[in-house]
Amino acid sequence: MARGAGPVVAVIPARYASTRLPGKPLLAETGKTLIQHVYEQVRKVPGLDRIVVATDDDRILQAVKAFGGEAIMTSNRHPTGTDRIAEAVKNIDCAKVVNVQGDEPEIEPELIETLIGLLDQDAEMATLAVPFQNPQDAVMSHRVKVVVDKHHNALYFSRSRIPYSNGTPSPALLHLGLYGYTKNFLQRYVTLDSTPLEQAEKLEQLRALENGVEIAVMRVLYDSVGVDVPEDVARVEKLLRQ
Repeated sequence: MARGAGPVVAVIPARYASTRLPGKPLLAETGKTLIQHVYEQVRKVPGLDRIVVATDDDRILQAVKAFGGEAIMTSNRHPTGTDRIAEAVKNIDCAKVVNVQGDEPEIEPELIETLIGLLDQDAEMATLAVPFQNPQDAVMSHRVKVVVDKHHNALYFSRSRIPYSNGTPSPALLHLGLYGYTKNFLQRYVTLDSTPLEQAEKLEQLRALENGVEIAVMRVLYDSVGVDVPEDVARVEKLLRQ
């Protein structure tokens, strides 16, 4: 039996106080909130035993309940979404946990299935990455880059362009903000102190790498449409209306 065998729960962390776009989960230009669009996409994934929104704001909690979703109130002192998810699943009977970002309303259910499959193959932590569609993403700090080894495990994640370019094609991939973990690893992760690279890059996955944890990375084909900055709102709204 793979260490990740057992019930699977998807958790969508949703904070109100986003640095770049406050109140992001409650944006509702399409008639539905952003968090509802994400929730409905996740609901299309076969094999999930439960879907939970983990929030620290009562406005988001009530919005999720209003459309019939499940939400759990968590502490407002969590430094990362991963810490928030660990609290949310602490008393949930599950073996595998999928972290779905609350700002990806077009997330494809197949991607979540892929993550669950990586956990079935004995990964403790897994994520996804895509080839660059837009060269500008390589230099944007809110587009996270990842480089991997020959065994498809992450070597490093960065907000900066990596690696140094001497004119050859870059092997870096654009990281998708989707994670899978075993529940056992997740509970261990939150006992680890924040690490120097994590603090420098503001990337919570680096805490795992700095503690010697392998992060399996699956390369997929997907044109990610997230809501990171105000300019993204109109673009995503147009897609959702279509």
